[in-house]
Amino acid sequence: MSASHDEDRLLHHDYDGIQEYDNPMPRWALYIFWGTIVWAALFWFNVPGIGVGQGRIADYDASVAAAAAEFPPTPHAAPATDQLLVMSKDPAALASGKTVFGAYCVACHGPDGGGVIGPNLTDTYWIHGGSPAAIYTTVHDGVLAKGMPAWGLSLKPEEVDAVVAYVISLQGTTPATPKPPEGTVDSAAAAPPSGS
Repeated sequence: MSASHDEDRLLHHDYDGIQEYDNPMPRWALYIFWGTIVWAALFWFNVPGIGVGQGRIADYDASVAAAAAEFPPTPHAAPATDQLLVMSKDPAALASGKTVFGAYCVACHGPDGGGVIGPNLTDTYWIHGGSPAAIYTTVHDGVLAKGMPAWGLSLKPEEVDAVVAYVISLQGTTPATPKPPEGTVDSAAAAPPSGS
């Protein structure tokens, strides 16, 4: 190489007398670099005809449908009022319900059901109904406008049944610091179980 050609490639800065050449990358490396960017964009958007499907969303929907077909949900009918009343007197069901209540309900309803943020569950006043069926609906479906989660979406069906039975068993008990009544008296509310 001639000296003049080398001087044309020198950058116009130096440090302690050291100068730097402006050496571009080889063209094959540039082609690979730009090709990976194009491939990444096509892979990200999964363009039909180039990717493996109709797009990322379609692939996700197909995966969800395949999982739903392989593991179909088992329908769980709401228990009958009589069944919930029987469960509210069954020590095993109450122990299970108390465990679920302690894990998920205490923050809003207090450890004895007397109410904190949520209403008192021990008196005869109910916002969404105090019958066993109404309590089940409130626990299972929730009341999002009031901050009550739909526990049927996250708890097992038997856990929902057990916690409803436990709430029924709280009716007529005396909490340490009960919250003032909210709602109206529900004449369909379950009578307190005997012995409580």
